[in-house]
Amino acid sequence: MKKLQPIQTLSLVLIFIFSLTGILSLNSCAPTSAISAKTGVQLWGENCQRCHNTPSPMTFSPQQWETIGMHMQTRALLTQDEKDKIVGFLKSSR
Repeated sequence: MKKLQPIQTLSLVLIFIFSLTGILSLNSCAPTSAISAKTGVQLWGENCQRCHNTPSPMTFSPQQWETIGMHMQTRALLTQDEKDKIVGFLKSSR
């Protein structure tokens, strides 16, 4: 059996570490089932009120809520699913 050179051993260790870090990072990006199970009203209360007083769902039209939702998805770092649930709640509460 051929013995690995120190540089080869180091390379293998670094590849392993970077691979493990990448796998763990990708897993941390997936939404947990606890977050996925939340309703639009829960997400609205938790996400919107942490920065400002939220307006009544009657304040804006459904089309305006769509636009606001797109803007706030970026600002509040919401997932597409979270944004859709919040906007759906706001539009249905009119």
